[in-house]
Amino acid sequence: MKVIFLKDVKGKGKKGEVKNVADGYAHNFLIKQGLAQEATNASISQLEGQKNKEKKLAQEELEEAKKLKEKLETLTIELKAKSGEGGRLFGSITSKQIADALKKDFSIKVDKRKIEMDDAIRALGYTNVPVKLHTDVTATLKVHVTEE
Repeated sequence: MKVIFLKDVKGKGKKGEVKNVADGYAHNFLIKQGLAQEATNASISQLEGQKNKEKKLAQEELEEAKKLKEKLETLTIELKAKSGEGGRLFGSITSKQIADALKKDFSIKVDKRKIEMDDAIRALGYTNVPVKLHTDVTATLKVHVTEE
């Protein structure tokens, strides 16, 4: 019997797959538990429509990320911090501070976890910080730290 998996079933199939399984297994377990539905022409065409919709949404997300990348790469974030001798900061500039400055100054909301800094900024001057906007799109943001 052909079924469309509605959820991942370990060892049998992933969500959205159409597979042939034993009749008893399909009726008594998969369909009863809500893990799968019978693969009819209507349900298969519905699945195709859903896949097309998801593909379209993914494409729109990618376009949005590319637009945001262009915008971010033209910006420079200005942050002030107390510093000591030789331009070393007392404390550091974290990804949260950068995300807050982006939101406050430019009204751009970026999750602090998407700002990929190996380590916090601990010196005065310009620093290029990568921001992962999408799996395929990474922007470089300029951060300028000046003395307070």
